Amino acid sequence: MEEATRKTGPLTGFTVIEMAGLGPVPHAGLMLAELGARVVRVERLAKEQAFLNLPPQYDLDRHGREIIRIDLKRAEGTALMMRLAAGADAILEGFRPGVMERLGLGPEPLLAANPRLVYGRMTGFGQDGPLAARAGHDLTYLALSGVLHTIGPKDGKPVPPLNLAADYGGGTMFLIMGVLAALLEASRSGKGQVVDAAMIDGASMLAAPFFAFMAAGIWQDRRGVNLLDSGTPFYDTYTCADGRHVAVACLEPQFFAEFCRLLPLDERFARAQYDQSLWPDMRAAIASRIAERPRDDWAALFEPTDACVAPVLSLGEAPAHPHNRARRTHVDTDGLTRPAPAPRFSRTPAAVSPQAVRDVASTLRAFGIDESEAEHLASEGIVGR
Repeated sequence: MEEATRKTGPLTGFTVIEMAGLGPVPHAGLMLAELGARVVRVERLAKEQAFLNLPPQYDLDRHGREIIRIDLKRAEGTALMMRLAAGADAILEGFRPGVMERLGLGPEPLLAANPRLVYGRMTGFGQDGPLAARAGHDLTYLALSGVLHTIGPKDGKPVPPLNLAADYGGGTMFLIMGVLAALLEASRSGKGQVVDAAMIDGASMLAAPFFAFMAAGIWQDRRGVNLLDSGTPFYDTYTCADGRHVAVACLEPQFFAEFCRLLPLDERFARAQYDQSLWPDMRAAIASRIAERPRDDWAALFEPTDACVAPVLSLGEAPAHPHNRARRTHVDTDGLTRPAPAPRFSRTPAAVSPQAVRDVASTLRAFGIDESEAEHLASEGIVGR
């Protein structure tokens, strides 16, 4: 297909089937597409109210994909899916356990049709266990992983970190890692396998260092009293004169010394960074000083230094920051400002995904289904036109 030949990323030549869903799986589909994979998104044939009805130019859940709508409740639709899977390297699905099996599209028949297939499964609680069939969201998995307990102020309640930690950190990233690892192994063994990625597992793994810190006795199982959870005055955010904020993260003594010199902070604090008896007074002194000037004044003062102080930018401000502009960390496409593909590759660069392609005949042709058969499938209502 012409679209596939234009791919330049390191996954060029790989074909991924993405079963349409929400959250981690479509985000994984976007990232794999921008790394060069050909991603075919299979959507339900029946029209349904979208959870988020975004205009096409903003709908990243579909960008970079070829879209095909299939009636999976009919035997002909199942048979078509088997043919797609036979020509793919990987399939991604994010349904509750048992859904794909009830459709006749579980790992057993698909791996029989394509022994090299990597079958990536994304759920909240995994394929087994007492909660496997339960519904949940990012916050649910964070709560049960112990991670949510660590996020928030000392005297306040746990704070949801958007849906970044479980959905995308513990979900998308671990699904992608698992699928890519299985593809690498399949290139050696010739055999595919099932990747059971669960958001509760991924979120838990992200917190592995903190379990180690706690076991070593250097982390308390309480919020706001530890090194990295705002428990220290030199790793926290502070309010500026204009009501905006700066992030102070000068953990190491040399960085803290620079911070103290520029703020400036009283010498008794500069000499005793890790004296916890001084922390309440140190925090008050830092807060009082930061409150004297607006955020951007502090940003200008600290930016050329190693004091590890940064302005807390909004999503709207971040793309305009000089470093982000220089790195081209964000791109503009069809009126959408969004993060650029990451990571970066020296020889096979990733590329921003265009809007979705909905050309059933072209998509099916790439799987060995000619135009007359594609037209028959469409006329019979097996695939959407």
